[in-house]
Amino acid sequence: MTHSTSVHPTTVAAQHPYVLERAFNTFDAEVVDRLYEADALFVPRPGQPTTGPGRIPAHRDFLALRVPIRVTPRHTYVSGDLALLIVDWVVEGRAAHGGQVRIAGTATDVARRGPDGFWRYVVDNPFGTTEDPEQTGRPTEVGPAAANSFDFSAMPSSISSCEPPC
Repeated sequence: MTHSTSVHPTTVAAQHPYVLERAFNTFDAEVVDRLYEADALFVPRPGQPTTGPGRIPAHRDFLALRVPIRVTPRHTYVSGDLALLIVDWVVEGRAAHGGQVRIAGTATDVARRGPDGFWRYVVDNPFGTTEDPEQTGRPTEVGPAAANSFDFSAMPSSISSCEPPC
């Protein structure tokens, strides 16, 4: 399946999840990352935020499955240049490794309209309020030194399933 890598940000906050869907379905981490502010936070796994240069490897890990995403926005709340986006999503199908995969969640995201008028993620939290089984109740801080890549084996079983070979 060939996908266009020409994906542009939107000037309409409610369209931002659909732009992410198009970018994700190119399977190109750099295309996806263009939809984020430079210092934006991405949470590829509950309780494991990453920012800045750490986002690209985290996106690559997720995109390596080569299974398209489908998004269904629930709510878009805009206040000035900020938007809260609540979005149901699913990545489901036969992965590049040959096994079936289904990963789904309800994202809780924040986007900001930049000086150019385009919306970009400030916070992309795809699993929303899903708890990290290792979380101790302490707030999680993130910075360049805390960058983490996506680890499917460490995801809560309620949000990930994969048939062999995984």
